[in-house]
Amino acid sequence: MITATDLLLIVDVQPDFMPGGALPVPEGDAVLPVINRLQERFANIVATQDWHPADHASFASQHPGKAPFDTVPLPYGPQVLWPDHCVQGTPGAALHPALKTERIQMVIRKGFHSAIDSYSAFRENDRQTVTGLNGYLRERGITRIFVTGLARGYCTDFSAEDAADLGYQVVLVEDACRGITPEATAAGTARLRAKGVALSQSSFL
Repeated sequence: MITATDLLLIVDVQPDFMPGGALPVPEGDAVLPVINRLQERFANIVATQDWHPADHASFASQHPGKAPFDTVPLPYGPQVLWPDHCVQGTPGAALHPALKTERIQMVIRKGFHSAIDSYSAFRENDRQTVTGLNGYLRERGITRIFVTGLARGYCTDFSAEDAADLGYQVVLVEDACRGITPEATAAGTARLRAKGVALSQSSFL
């Protein structure tokens, strides 16, 4: 049963992550109707938005001789390089036009520091820089978080792991998420189970 202390977290539902986008997640657009239906059940809804400057350190274009999906060392550790995506102010960085937004109470923009990538809704990839979401949720009295969006293995899963580390009960809604690759999804699932994150389907909520 969904209660007044539950939150629906919608991660990075943006055109650049949809089929035809700059960094497409296979079947990424399939999450839209599921998330829109789920929103009707929740009193508390937060979305995240990847929001990169054009010279972001995670872009392969900023590393001569490197290609998307190569890995390079950055000051905070290994970093997968991505195609340029979700560049601030571009249509691909907007929340998807088919996503219902009228009941979303806060949008957390992440990845706007040019030198640090940010997968999680709570902490950037240096694992030190926080987004402020935890403070907001504590003030609101949230105790359980249902994670949806894109993409498994990366932003949804890092967000769920960090939420569990911060003491929230966490449920990842599998049919409201999609992954970049089966391998990334499987690795993410192993990490989530190790953190005590529950995996469920929207029909069971």
